[in-house]
Amino acid sequence: MALNDPQWGRRGNDGPPDLDELWNRFKQKLPGMGGRGGGRGGDGRQFRGGGMILIALVIVVWLASGFYIVDASQRGIVLRFGKHVQTTQPGPQWHLPYPIESVEIVNLSQVRTVEVGYRNNVKNKVLKESLMLTDDENIIDLQFAVQYILSDPGQYLFNNREPDESVMQVAESAMREIVGKSRMDYVLYEGREQIAVAAQKLMQQILDRYKTGINISRVTMQQAQPPEQVQAAFDDAVKAGQDRERQINEGQAYANDVVPKARGTASRLMQEAEGYKQSVIANAEGEASRFRQVQNEYARAPVVTRQRLYLETMQQVYGNATKVYVDQKGGNNILFLPLDKIIQMSASGALPALESAPSAAESPPANAPTGADPRSREAFRSRDREARP
Repeated sequence: MALNDPQWGRRGNDGPPDLDELWNRFKQKLPGMGGRGGGRGGDGRQFRGGGMILIALVIVVWLASGFYIVDASQRGIVLRFGKHVQTTQPGPQWHLPYPIESVEIVNLSQVRTVEVGYRNNVKNKVLKESLMLTDDENIIDLQFAVQYILSDPGQYLFNNREPDESVMQVAESAMREIVGKSRMDYVLYEGREQIAVAAQKLMQQILDRYKTGINISRVTMQQAQPPEQVQAAFDDAVKAGQDRERQINEGQAYANDVVPKARGTASRLMQEAEGYKQSVIANAEGEASRFRQVQNEYARAPVVTRQRLYLETMQQVYGNATKVYVDQKGGNNILFLPLDKIIQMSASGALPALESAPSAAESPPANAPTGADPRSREAFRSRDREARP
């Protein structure tokens, strides 16, 4: 059928031409393709012109199929007969249409995840992957997840047959190596973050060695525990260890409380002893210096010095006494004055009440001796003076 058919569009309001009629006309003109065989020459030329236009349209559509758009987070991998020839950047792009060239769009920003030791949920364990041996010959049940992105789409597609499976195998191998060099308590408790960081570094080194074009972004430790068969025994051991740590902490706290006090007391005693030592030494030196001075004075005036020493000694003795004996020179009567009681009463404010009482000095006691006492103070004093050189 030629596009310049004079009957096309001339049917008025009858609508488009009948398809059966057009098909019949096409079969009638088919033997005259290329101007050979039956048919009129004008119809052959019309058919050749329509065929060229149709071929041109097909070619245009075929070429237009090579256009594609790459997003900002994607890269286009152009393959020519299956061989990588080009990596296209974001934006509208064109390649030779199929079957000459093809393109694969790879998302670089997509975060991919592989799970080791479990699937979708930590309760769905894969014991073949999760059971690992530690350095102290204990078995732990470890589940973790690895998140990664693509750094080189070409390496990701062509250097490894199954890159995602390679990531899982590399992750399991790296984690087993690190856990095998660590103790059980370190893996279960204080070292989980450090193990995740070390595993990520080791995984990245292995993947870079294989040129997978993968960049490990994060390793997440989901669960780490002893196997279920020995969980009860392990819990008992953990409780015992916690009790031991608690007792150690309590003892350390008590020691921290007692030791500083003991050190403070010892330091105070040392300082007091040092002060007493200095005081004794100073007093001894002062007494020695005073004795030398008195000795010099005694050498110059023995009598005066001796009398002075006697008076100073008696003054010191009577000054510390609370009871005073008074010797009356005339009748040698000894009077007793309760000065200690008077001092106490004066300190308590009861001294005015005693002012109205008769003085003990005015009325001597009845049993006081009236005669001369051969052991009077003057006699002792005279004897003392006679005995001294």
